[in-house]
Amino acid sequence: MYRKADGEALSARSQTVRITPIRVWFKWLTKTNRILYNPASDLDLPRMEQRLPKHILSSDEAERILNVPDTQTPTGIRDRAMLETLYSTGMRRMELISLSWSAIDYERGTVMIRQGKGKKDRMIPIGERALAWITKYRDDVRPQFAMAQDDGTLFLPRQGEGFSPNRLTQLVREHIEKANIGKRGSCHLFRHTMATLMLENGADIRFIQAMLGHVSLNTTQIYTQVSIRALKEIHTATHPARLQRQNTASEAMAETLPDDPVEALLTVLDAEADEEGELA
Repeated sequence: MYRKADGEALSARSQTVRITPIRVWFKWLTKTNRILYNPASDLDLPRMEQRLPKHILSSDEAERILNVPDTQTPTGIRDRAMLETLYSTGMRRMELISLSWSAIDYERGTVMIRQGKGKKDRMIPIGERALAWITKYRDDVRPQFAMAQDDGTLFLPRQGEGFSPNRLTQLVREHIEKANIGKRGSCHLFRHTMATLMLENGADIRFIQAMLGHVSLNTTQIYTQVSIRALKEIHTATHPARLQRQNTASEAMAETLPDDPVEALLTVLDAEADEEGELA
């Protein structure tokens, strides 16, 4: 019965993501004798629709989109830097909008995301190529866009007051459409693509989870925390956007987790796109 802000109902996949923790929680309460019976035992999950092929980009398609902005113009340099950042880090739309220029450690190749979803901070790696474009934008373009009262927001429109979510969504969508790859999407498309391509290249699911800022992929699995150094190694080895290609992947992969966590990851990503109203 729940409706989103636009009046649409949640998808079956989003409903499943929300209902499953309730079922698991009451099952645990009953099993540990904290309650006498399980009131959620008859709570049925919605029938899941058959998964259709998602609009996930291949590495070649991603490169075509990244090459759309005209980097001979200030806005083109900015847009290329934003697209590279989305693709390299998989950060959320609002995380990119609120990203501060001081949150990037160029020497270590990391980004500190402050107050992400759930009001939690996290440090994630960012690739050398994305850093190169950010540096060019920061040095050559941002001073032109910044206003006298500069709050430190990294990516700015010409007016200098920061992007609105709808404006950023439309901007990214326009670049995707101009690439003529036959796929639609916006900011979340890069988030989903980053996770999928890194998984296909051999990254352990726990490193992807740390990159995306997911507390857990589902309530029945507990994942260990990973250090930023190890996460940086995995990101460098498995993310396709690099200044120089590497022929071998990192050997520092953790052991495979049970119960198809990859499917759980894709389910969570689908639910995120559904909540944000973006085509993924």
